[in-house]
Amino acid sequence: MAFDKKQLEVLLINYFRECFFDFPKGKLSASESPDFILKMKNLHELGIELTRLNPANKLMPNEEQITQNQLREDIIKETQLMFERSSDTKLFVKFLFSEKKKLSDEVKMITSVRIVNAIREKIKGRNTDVFFYVSVLKKHLPEGVEEILIVNHPGQQNNVWERSNNLGLSHNVVDDIKQTILKKEEKLLLYQKQRLNYYWLLITSDRLRGNKSYNLENKILNYQFKSNFQKVFLFDLMKSNIYQLI
Repeated sequence: MAFDKKQLEVLLINYFRECFFDFPKGKLSASESPDFILKMKNLHELGIELTRLNPANKLMPNEEQITQNQLREDIIKETQLMFERSSDTKLFVKFLFSEKKKLSDEVKMITSVRIVNAIREKIKGRNTDVFFYVSVLKKHLPEGVEEILIVNHPGQQNNVWERSNNLGLSHNVVDDIKQTILKKEEKLLLYQKQRLNYYWLLITSDRLRGNKSYNLENKILNYQFKSNFQKVFLFDLMKSNIYQLI
């Protein structure tokens, strides 16, 4: 499990590196405490710690939501099995389902077939020996599926296909971010024993959503977060959006 976790972290840091145009140039190496060390050309070293935004303030799903989530999980599992029957390519795939369009047992198989065909078409002709990421948009997907994110990293040895926001939706995103920063702040003294020049914290979120309909982006960007990390980022994986919090 630890080995799989590090593979996923490598994929995510490369995804962030591709999306963040101001990412410093240098040699990036996997490490522990922090997760990565970037050796820059000026001989300075940057430590980067990765963590996932955990919705500690989430609301418990009702019976209908539990049923819908199980249907979604079944569709993902079947889609992955179909893909693996005809391809050895290992991918990181995130499924963003609609909260409005309900799924049923009757459409599970045809939904899986249409999704796997869309994924195959999207990556057809791409060089899987290099890093890339692409999205399959709603217009190319069956009803009930909003978007699919596909990330390929040549070093990945296992498929990771999962539902976006599978930990639940937050009731208070800002507080969840604060708690995430605080937990990593407690470990910063350990990271600083490596005597690196800079320390960044990267918080990943599948898709920035909450249980309330207010503008989350404005609420997050207008809040004054505090940390001893030189920079803190929130990375929305589905939309490839990066928010610099500090």
